Amino acid sequence: MIILPAIDIKDGNCVRLVKGDYSTASKVADDPYDVAESFVKAGAEWMHMVDLDGAKDGKRKNYELIVDVAKSTDIKVEVGGGIRDMETIEDYLENGVDRVILGSAAVKDQHFVIDAVNNFDDKIVVGIDALNGIVCAEGWTDKSELNYIDLAKQMEQIGVKTIVFTDINQDGTLGGPNLVQLDNLVNSVSCDIIASGGVSNLKDIINLSELNVYGAITGKAIYSGNLDLAMAIEIASKVNGI
Repeated sequence: MIILPAIDIKDGNCVRLVKGDYSTASKVADDPYDVAESFVKAGAEWMHMVDLDGAKDGKRKNYELIVDVAKSTDIKVEVGGGIRDMETIEDYLENGVDRVILGSAAVKDQHFVIDAVNNFDDKIVVGIDALNGIVCAEGWTDKSELNYIDLAKQMEQIGVKTIVFTDINQDGTLGGPNLVQLDNLVNSVSCDIIASGGVSNLKDIINLSELNVYGAITGKAIYSGNLDLAMAIEIASKVNGI
């Protein structure tokens, strides 16, 4: 299992939200470059970055900062938030980003997802963000009528190989991941599943590894000091030899 430490960008700052509520945004670090370098020093191989402004507005609001951070650090980077067209995908992938995450597009424009997968294969990741099992879009402000398992199966049929699943109720709470929903998801599709939301300590890392998820994203737990990133990476690396 891999650990993906997270940097969420809003208005050019590193922030964290609670349950996806933009009004709860709190700055957690002064310099995203220093944060990324700390992830490298801890042994991380991947970093998860989100353009929060882009996710809500459907535009790449923090693109320049994100690609500059990606280029400046020796770590693989996946990026989500506001990616709605092929040009944006291409620009990210040509400028230091290793894979992009399509979230709202998976709900609202599956033809775009099909085209993206056909063109970029496993560099395309789909983000499924759910509130009480129902998928939300547009920075979690727009609730659909889709069950998260149903959407995951649709993405699997399209050819998506990796899914980031976030339980919005747990995100930013340090309350632990939703192991039940994650277990259902892992056993419903063949895609690699990256768990996001609620990770708070090493026990959560162990619990997730026992579900055989491919990866786990952690943000607030690192910034708050609840989770030692290097130790989490060490524990996760012992699972399935990853």
